[in-house]
Amino acid sequence: MTKNKITAVLGPTNTGKTHLAIETMLSFDTGMIGFPLRLLAREVYDKVIKKVSLDKVALITGEEKIIPTNAKYYLCTVESMPIDKELDFVGVDEIQMCADHERGHIFTDRLLNLRGIKLTMLMGSNTIRPIISKLDDDIEFINRTRLSKLSYVGHKKISRIQRKTAIIAFSAEEVYAIAELIRRQKGGASIVMGSLSPKTRNAQVELYQSGDVDFLVATDAIGMGINMDLDHVYFSNLKKFDGKKLRKLNLAEIGQIAGRAGRYLNNGNFGITGECKEINADEVDLLENHKFEEIQSLFWRNSNLNFESPFKLLKSLEEKPNRRWLRKIHECEDEKALKFFLRDKNLENIKFDKDKLSLLWECCQIPDFVKKTYGNHYEVIENVFKYLTSEKGKITDDYMRLQLVKLDKLDGNVDSLSNRIANVRTWSYVSNKNNWIENQNYWIEKTKHLEDKLSDRLHEELTKTFIDKRASVLARGLKQDMEFNTKILENNEVMIDDQFIGKINGLKLELDLKKGALETDIKSLKKAARQTVGPELQKRIDTIIETGLIELNEDFKIYWRKSPIAKLQPGRDYLNPNIVLIVDDILETDQLKKLDNYLVKWLKNKIQNVLSSLIDLRNLKEKNSSIKALAYQLYENNGVLQRNQVTDYLKILGQNERKFLRDQGVKFGRYHVFLHKLIKPEAVSLRTLLWKNYHQKYFNLKPPVFGLNFLENDKIKNRNFMLLCGFEKFENFYVRIDILERLFVQIINSNTEKNEIKLIPEMLNLLGCNKDNFKKLLKIMGYKVFEKNNDIFFKYNPRKSSKKVNKKFIKESPFKVLKNLNLNQ
Repeated sequence: MTKNKITAVLGPTNTGKTHLAIETMLSFDTGMIGFPLRLLAREVYDKVIKKVSLDKVALITGEEKIIPTNAKYYLCTVESMPIDKELDFVGVDEIQMCADHERGHIFTDRLLNLRGIKLTMLMGSNTIRPIISKLDDDIEFINRTRLSKLSYVGHKKISRIQRKTAIIAFSAEEVYAIAELIRRQKGGASIVMGSLSPKTRNAQVELYQSGDVDFLVATDAIGMGINMDLDHVYFSNLKKFDGKKLRKLNLAEIGQIAGRAGRYLNNGNFGITGECKEINADEVDLLENHKFEEIQSLFWRNSNLNFESPFKLLKSLEEKPNRRWLRKIHECEDEKALKFFLRDKNLENIKFDKDKLSLLWECCQIPDFVKKTYGNHYEVIENVFKYLTSEKGKITDDYMRLQLVKLDKLDGNVDSLSNRIANVRTWSYVSNKNNWIENQNYWIEKTKHLEDKLSDRLHEELTKTFIDKRASVLARGLKQDMEFNTKILENNEVMIDDQFIGKINGLKLELDLKKGALETDIKSLKKAARQTVGPELQKRIDTIIETGLIELNEDFKIYWRKSPIAKLQPGRDYLNPNIVLIVDDILETDQLKKLDNYLVKWLKNKIQNVLSSLIDLRNLKEKNSSIKALAYQLYENNGVLQRNQVTDYLKILGQNERKFLRDQGVKFGRYHVFLHKLIKPEAVSLRTLLWKNYHQKYFNLKPPVFGLNFLENDKIKNRNFMLLCGFEKFENFYVRIDILERLFVQIINSNTEKNEIKLIPEMLNLLGCNKDNFKKLLKIMGYKVFEKNNDIFFKYNPRKSSKKVNKKFIKESPFKVLKNLNLNQ
């Protein structure tokens, strides 16, 4: 009997084993290769269809089947390899997976039972060589040596890890945490996990390969033939949860992953990071030289099952291997599910014949892609089985529509999108099973389209969450001293290599910092921006000085083009505030000094021009003590005095002295002595702003709306501030002081022999109040109001007991001064 010819191509990673298998297969008329991952099967399929016409190549995985009628070459996952086909060439990649405690029995079955007519090729690690030697076949070993050197570099902090690096973690939580740290420190990372859909994983790998990011964070899924341009691999942990317990990786597993560093002729490094414990010297030596403990036994499960009865099926699953180097695998998930359903009361009325048992076993082999939701997977298996054993014998369109409509949503975070994709993959697997579903082609296409759509969205979300393209560009550019393409757009947005980094507001670059931005982020952005933003800010300073188009606003800030460039601080007195610049630290010292000198001069001139009468009063060189005394009082009280406060000063002022002060802008009113120019709107605004800045309080107080002469407001509590604004208080009324003087003149002009004054419309119009409020005001001021001949009159009639009488104004009542009135005063 002629023995089957087996070629075992063994060696570490980066030895070209898979490439050799593809070329060998294509040298035969027909062939098939089984891969450990759907992703790899798809990757090789895409390569082969570029060399062979599309109608000759098939792709078979649990969730995807492309099988042309005249297919000659089959690229499959190991589980989906059609074992009934007779083909010239059969290959199995990563054959050392026979020792995997979850899927090992599938690989072992292919190792023992699947052969090519002309050649069988097994590709994998040298560790399985002793076992392959035991096969009763014509075996040729081809030993492949690594094309590049792999070296251990010890521990390194993540912040110091070089670009073109993969960091390995063993849970989604660890992957996300490390990716977030890298995003903040280095701009971001791509994510590779076994739980991601192939399309998402490919998109993430492409992000890395294209150079958009320099780092990859991955689980051990990276160890299975995903080829990337990596120089370094760092482990954040050397322990993983294998579904049953937390265990340490064996050296062969570490070597498989570490071997991803250095592709083709480029040397690679591996090391540890974070809290990962050191790898000892002996282990390092073994890893660097790819010397791993040989596999002594393979996991096995009987594949020749007996479906005559539930008992016989379970018994055949329990059968033990007949070779010493085969070890029965621990109860797998499909076996657990089978035992569950054979005991399940929901199925106790079903009479299990050979066909139904075989069907139940197939249903139990539906992969649990979701894994997280306890009981949900069994519910899927039960529903599928019930539909397949129903009268119709197929899963209905309505049921499929109901399952997918719940999953056809693009909102949510990375976890919720991943969970939806996992559920879709389940229904994709079900759709691809022959004769399980109504309108099979429709649902195959529908589930593929939905998985692709969710995968694209998951890729977007991963990119948005874990990649800051701007920081990535800067980190790479600054390290390599690249020349950045920096632009300032018309809306003041600053772009560096087409990445928005911030906006220039006035003379300050406001960086667009993400939440949790580090000091290194800020420094990188500043450094990159300096070459373009610095000259632009200097140009703006020159424009400000040339045009003088700036203004002082109520928030104590000086604005240019609606952006603050400086703010006021208290100075030695309220007319001499200090100025603090609001500018970027990119600006040079001489530019800052130039701007500061200009703004100090500008503010001084503004105060001088608007409050000239007050400034002039302060700067009087007059030696006359009476003039100096009153001028000092006026200046100290911001240009407004109640007359009764300075009665003694007024008594000793002569006519010449009064004339001198009038020429300075002082008005001697019946109620107030004030600088009349300070009651103008611009002067009031500036005086009150300077007053509040100096005292650093009363910020909520604002001058009344300009144009109002009379206010009724019992909520205004600060009488001094209102006087500063030019308003005198009468209980809950406020009257502008210059209007009060004009009212006095009207009262004098309307006086009769009986000292009765008729209320005329001009008085109401002057104050801008209604008749009732005017009458109330008169009573507060000590007047009696009465009607006569249908007209309203009022006369001075102070009542000592009246609380409403404002005693300060009784002394200066027009009626009291009428006797001695000298209108030339």
